[in-house]
Amino acid sequence: MGRMQETPEELDALQALLDQSIATRNRHLLGIVRPERRLSASQIATELTGMKVLVVATVTAAGEPRTSCLDGHFMHGAWVFSTDASAVKARHIKARPAVSATHVDGERLAVFAHGNAEYIDQDSPDFAPLDAYFTGYYGSSPTTWGPNVVFFRLHATWMLGYAADAESFPQA
Repeated sequence: MGRMQETPEELDALQALLDQSIATRNRHLLGIVRPERRLSASQIATELTGMKVLVVATVTAAGEPRTSCLDGHFMHGAWVFSTDASAVKARHIKARPAVSATHVDGERLAVFAHGNAEYIDQDSPDFAPLDAYFTGYYGSSPTTWGPNVVFFRLHATWMLGYAADAESFPQA
């Protein structure tokens, strides 16, 4: 399960999102994420195969931020992760689906995303394929990990891939 899963169309859509995101023209951001430090969609999809530790930020009903770490899987150009429906982060996302997610590998690379997380429970048609993927990856079904496991797919509206030396990352 450690291979890139994106189709050419998904890579094109991801590249369009990356290009649109950097075009926000924030002077501070552009000073750090210069063109030679930007990862392409192909580089991101190649690098993010398998499980990556993902920090997900949610907000409480009072608007207070909360972060937690999850096993993130980059599939078809989007982050997918799971937890039990009773987890605080799951309840936050169900009530307020706007989230931010970050994967950082030391000073080597960082991928930042903001968007809305789709709540995928056992009644969703997307549940079984995700359960099959996670079962293949981990060797057991997520449904055996807790009483009410749910999945989330982050539909990013903003994403950026950064590397101090982007040219050293392979393309798909």
